[in-house]
Amino acid sequence: MLMKALRSLWAEPRPPDPPGRGWRDWALVAMLLAWSVAEAVLREDLASRPLVLLVVLVVLAPLLWRRSHPLGAVAVSFGTLTAVDVARILLGEEAGLLFSISAVSVLAYALFRWGAGREAAVGLGVILVWLVITHVADPEGAAEMVAAYGFFLFAAALGAAVRYHAKTRTREIDEAKAREREQLARDLHDTVAHHVSGIAIQAQAGRAVAASHPERATEVLAVIEDAASRTLTELRTMVGVLRATEEADFAPRPGVADLERLAGDAEGGPQVHVDLLGEFDDLSPALDAALYRLAQESVTNARRHARYATRVTVRVVGNPERVQLTVEDDGVPSTPVGNASGYGLIGMRERATLLGGTFHAGPTAGRGWRVEAMLPRAGTAL
Repeated sequence: MLMKALRSLWAEPRPPDPPGRGWRDWALVAMLLAWSVAEAVLREDLASRPLVLLVVLVVLAPLLWRRSHPLGAVAVSFGTLTAVDVARILLGEEAGLLFSISAVSVLAYALFRWGAGREAAVGLGVILVWLVITHVADPEGAAEMVAAYGFFLFAAALGAAVRYHAKTRTREIDEAKAREREQLARDLHDTVAHHVSGIAIQAQAGRAVAASHPERATEVLAVIEDAASRTLTELRTMVGVLRATEEADFAPRPGVADLERLAGDAEGGPQVHVDLLGEFDDLSPALDAALYRLAQESVTNARRHARYATRVTVRVVGNPERVQLTVEDDGVPSTPVGNASGYGLIGMRERATLLGGTFHAGPTAGRGWRVEAMLPRAGTAL
């Protein structure tokens, strides 16, 4: 079991899409270099200030590449420190480097946050070798040595913890999207099944009356053509959407006509008002169900999370090209402004995107929270 866990850690790949170098990284290195220059000027125990500053520059510069090349940055910085300490041991020098090099602890964090498993293992070995050699170059008590090891190991553990949290959150987001895709595919599957069943029945009826009543057979063909057109539209939307292998549920799905169920008072909750403007008779089943689900989820979120809310307004406006859904409350969001990272919102955004629409959720200019979805009537081909 232990060997399996170690092999798994060794094979761990790098996290995808590490952030690139930004102005904060340049500012960090510039600040550390300014600190080094000031320290070199003020300290009197330095043997060769230009050489010391050059070494510090080589040690601190790799901080700029700590995310894209974490092992390389560790190798350059700690390799330089190890070489300097070995030279000090051989030459008997007692003067050390500048205190600003303590910033290399950031590299231990970056190694476990952004490096692959084998990079983290090799890099940690490089750091531990340097700790042993620097303790020989500058002998200290057991407490100081333990503190030094603990300092770097804590930075490494913090990087691993942040990495695990980010990985877990990414997995949960992917699962939320997959659940929404599964639900949408199930809805579409049931709709297509209804259409195909109707086509089969109409075709059987057409064959039965074709010989005796040709005019009725022509009417049946028109019905089949319309049903087939609708079925193709639903299939274009369903292609590419994953679906779990569950039996189809042929119960009717709620749609725009059922939004009035959301209106009224909930026990201890705000008053919900529903406004429907426009024509909604020819909505595709997928779009019809999506509008209801988006509105239902938005109203549920408002009742759960909008503190002091007294009113929730659901407004649906339909025109020949698209349908716009807006749900707005007058409460105070229970999450910080800008934190639209709930998995319910992720699922809502995924459903709107799969149908070729747009989705936005966020605080209003004053007090309250607004959800807006714009969905095309024609849908999208995935």
